[in-house]
Amino acid sequence: MIQDNFVNRVAIYPGSFDPITNGHVDLVKRGLRMFDEIVVLIAYNPNKVYLFTIEERMEMIREIFSDTKEVKVDSHSGLLVDYLKISGANIILRGMRALSDFEYEFQMALMNRRQTKKIETVFLMSGFKWFYTSSKLIKEVVSLGGTVKGLVPDNVNQMLMQKYNIKNNNNGRE
Repeated sequence: MIQDNFVNRVAIYPGSFDPITNGHVDLVKRGLRMFDEIVVLIAYNPNKVYLFTIEERMEMIREIFSDTKEVKVDSHSGLLVDYLKISGANIILRGMRALSDFEYEFQMALMNRRQTKKIETVFLMSGFKWFYTSSKLIKEVVSLGGTVKGLVPDNVNQMLMQKYNIKNNNNGRE
């Protein structure tokens, strides 16, 4: 008989989510088919420059999942494995868009596993609709006056337009 070490099937989904995209949302929704709860963890990296504050990102994500009690939102500025120890979770959920993501994600999974053997990383492939979408690309398009409607949740689109001081006018683009 196989012993179930994952009694409380809580997965931690870490990322900067600056901003969260529909690809991230899709991954959380698909992850809920496997896990009882998912914590969307906004990880702070002092080497990155962010468009949105941690509080703004947390609020946007809470609004998106306001009807889903199985999704929690939190933030952490230290090692991910330390957060997992504190939370009692032992599963990291990660998304992969392309082969280029694999090497980095594989290195991170092995390093996390080296820190503590109790952690498992589960990878989900990005949904085909979101394969090319990244937070960086989203910000770049909006900063140059393009539209990302349909690539991010509506509340995120509104926040992006506010950050870049763009009126609700897409210059005829849809």
